[in-house]
Amino acid sequence: MGKFRKKPVVIDAVHFSERVARDGWPETVLQMNPWLADACRDGDVFICRERLEGHPLTPPFLIIQTLEGKLTGTPGDWIIRGVKGEVYACKPDVFAVTYEPA
Repeated sequence: MGKFRKKPVVIDAVHFSERVARDGWPETVLQMNPWLADACRDGDVFICRERLEGHPLTPPFLIIQTLEGKLTGTPGDWIIRGVKGEVYACKPDVFAVTYEPA
């Protein structure tokens, strides 16, 4: 047992801001982030704009298909493409202490 430091890695990330949540994925966001456009086209990332029966979140929110199952992202979250191409959501407070501009 001991202490370990996370290896430095560079990831791609997009802020799912209130504006993006309200307006959807503006074409410029998808043009600047082809990995996100691919994930949306492939059905791995979807903006839910209507209430889903039995779902506690109020739209808009994201549904992200991951290797571990479906995750949700809410306005303010960061959408990340990891080192193996996986896409997932990260809460802004965790993002702030984990990542810095490369």
